[in-house]
Amino acid sequence: MRNILHDLYDGRVIPWERRNPRSEEQLVLVRKIEAEEKYFIGKMSLDDCERFQNLKNLYAELSMSSEVELFAYSFALGILLMTDVYDEAETANLE
Repeated sequence: MRNILHDLYDGRVIPWERRNPRSEEQLVLVRKIEAEEKYFIGKMSLDDCERFQNLKNLYAELSMSSEVELFAYSFALGILLMTDVYDEAETANLE
């Protein structure tokens, strides 16, 4: 059995990367978003395109920040859950 701590240390597990491919529903949604972006970019001036790209970058930055916070919260919640289970097991062994 592989040890998650070793995998984290060795770089085989990278928490901020998702190795699972997107679902078909997500791929369809991404294609629709890309088609809409192309449509609007085709209608915009160069200045508007730059502002639109800046807006997309701001949304990406916000999304990344939110994912980092969610990862940290989920990790802490997992540790608390493990601690609770461990405490329950210790209590059960004492009785």
